[in-house]
Amino acid sequence: MEPAEAFDVLIIGSGAAGLSLALELPAHLQVAVISKSRLQEGCTLYAQGGISSVTHPEDSFASHIEDTLDAGVGLNNPEAVRYAIEAAPAAIKQLVKIGVPFTRHPEADQKQQFHLTREGGHSARRVLHSADATGKAIEDTLINQAQQRNNISLFEHHICVDLITGAKLGLDQNRCLGAYVLDRKEKHVKVFAARFVVLATGGASKVYLYTSNPDTSSGDGIAMAWRAGCRVANMEFNQFHPTCLYHPKAKSFLISEAVRGEGGRLLLPNGEPFMERFDHRGDLAPRDIVARAIDHEMKRLGLEYVLLDISHKPAPFIREHFPTIYARCRELGYDMALKPIPVVPAAHYTCGGVVTDLRARTDIPGLYAIGEVACTGMHGANRMASNSLLECVVFAHVASMDIQEQLDTVAAPPPLPPWDESRVRDSDEEVVVTHNWDELRRCMWNYVGIVRTNKRLERASRRVQLLLQEIQEYYSNFTISGDLLELRNLAQVAELIIRSAQQRKESRGLHYTLDYPETDTSRPPRDTVLVPHTFREEAATRHLASQ
Repeated sequence: MEPAEAFDVLIIGSGAAGLSLALELPAHLQVAVISKSRLQEGCTLYAQGGISSVTHPEDSFASHIEDTLDAGVGLNNPEAVRYAIEAAPAAIKQLVKIGVPFTRHPEADQKQQFHLTREGGHSARRVLHSADATGKAIEDTLINQAQQRNNISLFEHHICVDLITGAKLGLDQNRCLGAYVLDRKEKHVKVFAARFVVLATGGASKVYLYTSNPDTSSGDGIAMAWRAGCRVANMEFNQFHPTCLYHPKAKSFLISEAVRGEGGRLLLPNGEPFMERFDHRGDLAPRDIVARAIDHEMKRLGLEYVLLDISHKPAPFIREHFPTIYARCRELGYDMALKPIPVVPAAHYTCGGVVTDLRARTDIPGLYAIGEVACTGMHGANRMASNSLLECVVFAHVASMDIQEQLDTVAAPPPLPPWDESRVRDSDEEVVVTHNWDELRRCMWNYVGIVRTNKRLERASRRVQLLLQEIQEYYSNFTISGDLLELRNLAQVAELIIRSAQQRKESRGLHYTLDYPETDTSRPPRDTVLVPHTFREEAATRHLASQ
């Protein structure tokens, strides 16, 4: 029997949330960070715009809070919003301290050191950035710091199979004790034991056919937490970024919202601007409004894309502010300094997730969730631009503090059983995984996308239930692979999204349905909270802020 890998803290995910937590924890703790691909490969790497924080003397916490609550359409947890926004300046100082190269203001002084940009939903310039590759700058800096820490062990190309809990082992106390983890290169499942386990796995936008996210965004943490017995909330709120580059070879290339923040205009193919017809904020309306407007115009006119134009700005300005975007567009045959570029909406961010409190705790003792995998209540029904990286680093700090407070009271886990592969065999039908992967994502795009109906959701539900049964049968009989694990998780998350969407009988934020096109103002807004059968076989609806 192979002994378990034993750590004080097991962090599943190597993006901004996971690595920030690893660096926050004391040096005497042994910390493992699990990365399902390369350390860098995750949503943080591809975040272009920046991280929001009140740093300008003419800005205020009250304004940032008001903008966030407005974007969230009544579903934000005000406590989470206030905490994150007031903690932002300290988080920025820490990132600067460890070497994140935020772009400096050309006339930096004591009042304003950094160049700030403005994005949709923000009433002021408050987005710090590193040119147009902020996520890469943060991720590279965090990895560099983590690699220098002797107490942090980094496991690349490892993907979690499932969490290990006391309930699953038949113990009296239901606590998270570790996880089964597939070494993708050795094709062997290891046991990781830990006093504390943290999910930092990101979101689930890969459940859609068109997405700005990398392949790693397969909802692993949400699905594992659900199977372990945690509630999930607000899964119907899937944010579609309004502007991904339309090109057969571009795949998931995002055109940052900062392009519109610096004066970019959305146009129809005939050159007509259209956003003013949908919202008084025009091109800088919140993402849900902009994405729906683009979707409406594309369907109305039978378009494959709309145009984004910033060519009225000087070419040196464009190349300086958007070097990565400009270079990639040139590679694909577009010069954004000379003419508009084609863009389409794509799935971008999962606003719901695993229910946590303001200490990042889930329903299971010893299990935390931070970053996009979690539902803290900060984003409500629609995340405001550049609040995501902020949430990652702020709640990583929160989790670190809570773990440290419990160190003296939590012992090491008992011996954990090894992974049992005695009743499975190698598959000779891998095409099943590929086929189901494609069918699932097309189904979600066609029936559970930007605009929904009861009929579309019913169709999606029937198809996903069949896929879940087929995937479970395959999972039970054949040796697991990384692709199978991701498919299993995506199918589970798809089912949660559909169930959540069916429960919300109104249109609010990112959830828009033609059957209930108005927002329900007859009662206070409520979160959609799903409860797994391990607690009780029903879906509950209650407001997270009351917990």
